[in-house]
Amino acid sequence: MKYVKVEATGTGDFLDPDRYLGLLPTLVNVLPPGARAFSVDPDHYNFFSRRCVKDLKPDTLLRGETVGEDWLQLGFRHNCWKHEEDLSIRYLGISSLSLDTINELDWASFHAVTLDEILPHKHGCSHEIGFLDRSLTVVSRDLIATWTEADCPDKPPRS
Repeated sequence: MKYVKVEATGTGDFLDPDRYLGLLPTLVNVLPPGARAFSVDPDHYNFFSRRCVKDLKPDTLLRGETVGEDWLQLGFRHNCWKHEEDLSIRYLGISSLSLDTINELDWASFHAVTLDEILPHKHGCSHEIGFLDRSLTVVSRDLIATWTEADCPDKPPRS
């Protein structure tokens, strides 16, 4: 990622979105509407929030075409100890995908999300998602992020 720091250390991972968050106010007016809404959500990079992307687990992957435009939908499953919702991100008008060989079997084997970064791009926006062992970048016209209530039978009680 260009601005979000994700570094492996001897004792774990060092995650720091501060540089990106400092730059974000200058980017919001050039991001497409869906990308803008998702990136500026105050919970997005708050590690204590139920809607922080950290620790979400890749779950489903769908691809298709609507009216001559390719789309991709990535589903992320909640972590019962942290989240109450699952996340789905639908990318509209795909220009590029950094892992062209990604398929549903590969997607489900990815480790949990560390952090992500959404930047303006001449085709709309680029969205890089970091995982413990790799990253995925999607360039698209826009994206739509949707949170839905998760089924979490072993969810810890809220305090």
